[in-house]
Amino acid sequence: MLSKDSQLSFNTMSLTLDGKGFYPVMGEMHFSRYRNRYWEEELCKMKSGGVSIVSLYTIWIHHEEIRGEFDFSGDRNLRKFLGTVKNVGLNCILRIGPWAHGEARNGGFPDWLLEDAKEKGYELRSNAPEYLEHARNFYEHIYEQAKGFFLKDGGPIIGVQIENEYGHCGGFGGEEGEKHMRTLRDMAVEIGFDVPIYTATGWGGAVTGGMLPVMGGYCEAPWDQRTTEIEPSGNYIFTKERNDHNIGSDHGLGVGITFDMDKFPYLTAELGGGLQVTHHRRCIATGTDTEAMSMVKMGSGANLLGYYMYHGGTNPEGKLTTLQESRETGYPNDLPVLSYDFNAPIKEYGQMSETYRRVRRLSMFTADFGEVLCDMPYIPQPGNTDKPDNSSAIRTAVRAVKKDINGEELMSGFLFVNNYQRRYELEAHDAITLKAHDENGNMIAEFEERDVKNGDYFFYPFNMPIGFDAVLKKANMIPLCILHDERGRENAYVFYADERDSAAAEIEGDLGSIKIVTLSSYEAEHAVKITDERGAEHLVICEYDVVDRIIGSNRRRSGVLENGNPNGYEIYAEIPSDGNEHTVSFRVWPDLDETPSGFIHDDAENVSDTYMVDIMDFADYRYVDSLLNPVKAEIKEDEKAYQLNVTGIDEEIDEIYLHIKYAGDRGELFAKSDIDIFHEGELIADSFYTGQDWEIGLKRFIGSEGKTELEESFEGEVVIHPLFEDQEIYLQEWPQLSEEAEGKKCACRIDAVESVAQYKIKLW
Repeated sequence: MLSKDSQLSFNTMSLTLDGKGFYPVMGEMHFSRYRNRYWEEELCKMKSGGVSIVSLYTIWIHHEEIRGEFDFSGDRNLRKFLGTVKNVGLNCILRIGPWAHGEARNGGFPDWLLEDAKEKGYELRSNAPEYLEHARNFYEHIYEQAKGFFLKDGGPIIGVQIENEYGHCGGFGGEEGEKHMRTLRDMAVEIGFDVPIYTATGWGGAVTGGMLPVMGGYCEAPWDQRTTEIEPSGNYIFTKERNDHNIGSDHGLGVGITFDMDKFPYLTAELGGGLQVTHHRRCIATGTDTEAMSMVKMGSGANLLGYYMYHGGTNPEGKLTTLQESRETGYPNDLPVLSYDFNAPIKEYGQMSETYRRVRRLSMFTADFGEVLCDMPYIPQPGNTDKPDNSSAIRTAVRAVKKDINGEELMSGFLFVNNYQRRYELEAHDAITLKAHDENGNMIAEFEERDVKNGDYFFYPFNMPIGFDAVLKKANMIPLCILHDERGRENAYVFYADERDSAAAEIEGDLGSIKIVTLSSYEAEHAVKITDERGAEHLVICEYDVVDRIIGSNRRRSGVLENGNPNGYEIYAEIPSDGNEHTVSFRVWPDLDETPSGFIHDDAENVSDTYMVDIMDFADYRYVDSLLNPVKAEIKEDEKAYQLNVTGIDEEIDEIYLHIKYAGDRGELFAKSDIDIFHEGELIADSFYTGQDWEIGLKRFIGSEGKTELEESFEGEVVIHPLFEDQEIYLQEWPQLSEEAEGKKCACRIDAVESVAQYKIKLW
């Protein structure tokens, strides 16, 4: 977390922190779409995934649905959320609108505002005095929540975004639009929003009012009005082009950018962490989709990876209406009433997904190598294609800069290679010799011959300084992170490759005591860096996710925090309902000084006496107790619905995830009896069918507010709506239409319901 003395700014290449390149990872989470009693835990998950900046909308209709009645209570308590962000040790960018989009009703505008504008005849999102008066009132209330949490106060807020997609999705273009953006920024500053950086949407012809433009990119377009397979995404090609023309294409096809790219760094705020399904278009974003796209953006010069969404959520209950985007309100898409899962790295109920682990690999890299990467410009490569439908050309990019390394002038950098295109097959390149070239076409690095298969994507370092006296000339493996000892000295450089046994590094000079650790891609996906009580860093590899729960303004490496908050690292073990006992284990290097309570220690199988370290050199720890999932989920069909009964919920279980395997248009879960803040017959969860399991976290439904213990059972009613063969819907794969309704073939069934029990195991 930055301090009030931190000097945050930007140059033409990147953000800067105290005069040096600053490469953070940003993740969007909407506090008003998540239960407040879990905010701290979820922010800890985000931080453990490599996020250092939380971005968030302040959605107007969530706070002033009824004119003049502002609501910052409960899950809408912005001030409490900002305090939690600070306590966890993250930074924050507020996206204060007034218009947000975010798949919210009216883009976040309250209904009364639309009615007022219609009645009085003024333009919304304009400099009309009536609109600006309402916008000022909203800004003032947001400021009262944020006051004291700005960076200058020692708080987490380092930036403010004004409006969203202005001049692209509504609003005015040209000078009129620029003037409105400047008016809103000046208003925010006058009210008291005093931050180092002010940002604005940069894509699709949006106007920025001279503020720092931020870009985006999604692997697909669920807002596209077509219900067919669409053309290959341009976000998988290396290019200087920063604009994703298809973002918000439901509001009109995106056009070019309106700012001078040479004056601003390439920063992203809306890389799709996933995709939010719409009723007519139900695309599935995988971890591979998101990681490959992110790597391509990094290779193309992006110096901020900002994900929308990083954490999914659930729409709050409205006082007057439901609060999702819908065609009924004049918007192009219908969305679920409640679910805003987004297939995000962290999903609707806090599930850490494959995408979470995939993008964490890049976040670990930027955390340790980002400062160096910030100074490396994007260099287009000979033969690289700028056409996403070109399936035969090799796609490469270089980021490099000239450095004095041990008295020699060398181009130091990374060669990026992508042979992945979502939903399309690319030609394999067998026995290819990969080369990196400078801006004049001169070769600056040549790598060993290798096969590049369809679906491969990676980046290799060349002329990388290591320690004081060594240089990594080249390596056919991907850098992951650097480990430091308790005095902050470099202890090891960690790399990974698809085929670990064939990974090699050419090193010149003296490494001293520094080790080179090599992992497989799978091991890197499950690797996390932890810090022990002395301040030394270790690499933990665990099948389950490890979360850093150290919080508080008095964060320490050891002991109980003075404020009594939990601290240490926890393993989130997810146990399926297969009737078997499961063991929990992890590997670690360097070995720990002490065996964590409840674990058995096994020495490493082989301790290398060379500078190369692999998984066999890692110590192994196994939890003494086996874990069993005692939960039983039963489903019975009656005339109108399925009756759901979940029993055997043990108080030691931290969370129960239901996996409903169904086929239909959509599913709805209703409360069977009064539970928590819900009432019998109330809709408590919903889903649009994609072919994936419908996952529901039961924790919030079976423990009353303020209670820590869980009830022993849960009852609900599940309704599945039929999916007909003639529906205008895009699905990546249709289910078997084995039922019949209204005289037509359809899918309308639940095939199975399973449970996953999540346990937390404390490391220290």
